Amino acid sequence: MKLITYINDQNENRIAYLEDNKVFPLDFEGDMIALIQNEPELLNTAIDQAVKKSSFSLEDINLTAPILNPAKIVAIGKNYAEHAIETKSAVPEEPIVFAKFATSIIGPGADITWNENLTSQVDFEAELAVIIGRRARNIVEEKAMEYVFGYTCANDVSARDLQYRGKQWVRGKSLDTFCPLGPWIVTADEIPNPQNLGIRCRVNGHTMQNSHTSKMIFSVSYLISFLSHHFTLLPGDIILTGTPDGVGAFREPPEFLRNGDSVTVEIDSIGQLNNRCHVTT
Repeated sequence: MKLITYINDQNENRIAYLEDNKVFPLDFEGDMIALIQNEPELLNTAIDQAVKKSSFSLEDINLTAPILNPAKIVAIGKNYAEHAIETKSAVPEEPIVFAKFATSIIGPGADITWNENLTSQVDFEAELAVIIGRRARNIVEEKAMEYVFGYTCANDVSARDLQYRGKQWVRGKSLDTFCPLGPWIVTADEIPNPQNLGIRCRVNGHTMQNSHTSKMIFSVSYLISFLSHHFTLLPGDIILTGTPDGVGAFREPPEFLRNGDSVTVEIDSIGQLNNRCHVTT
């Protein structure tokens, strides 16, 4: 199933079930994380009740990111061999782990913004985002997929000049608006194998990245297990699973995002995440 977060007429964030571009609001007062934390029976009951009521069109609502305030955004660097190679780096022997701040999250249609006095090397990174559904600690890889609630598209927007200026990446990865998510969550039952998805990024309609999640060095199940042995994963936590080759920084010549650019992340079985760039001074 597809689940969305949208802003209603009272300027409140609400949860809805989406089917065939029809939006069925759920009779649930909490946010997406609260919904995830509840038993599956509650979600199924809420959806059964929602579809019996009136719906409205997806085009008539204002979508936000499906999850707005996760406890953690855990990101993985260089998780596609071709991307590691294009950066002239060795293929990692274990996952490269960094964080993005939750304040970087925006939804579909929102602007990716930055101040040109702060950075001039803003890059795109199409990524599969994994939404954790249950508290996970010291999980074996064979059981890891039982802890996935669903998936969405992500753009790990990166200020390369800030990213590589220091010893770690969080500053260049966490500027406000640098984590577009959406347009919805597709629940795990709809994607039985997350390693079988095409993933693409287009800038102004031109394909920049075109790969497949089967090319990940470390699979979704491995990442969940690996991370859970280092720290507890909570319901609603987001894992960004890495980007394939084709990012702007390592092209010849480099191609960074500019004011007015349109960026689309597309993943098979999920959908498209569209955002526009806006530079301030």
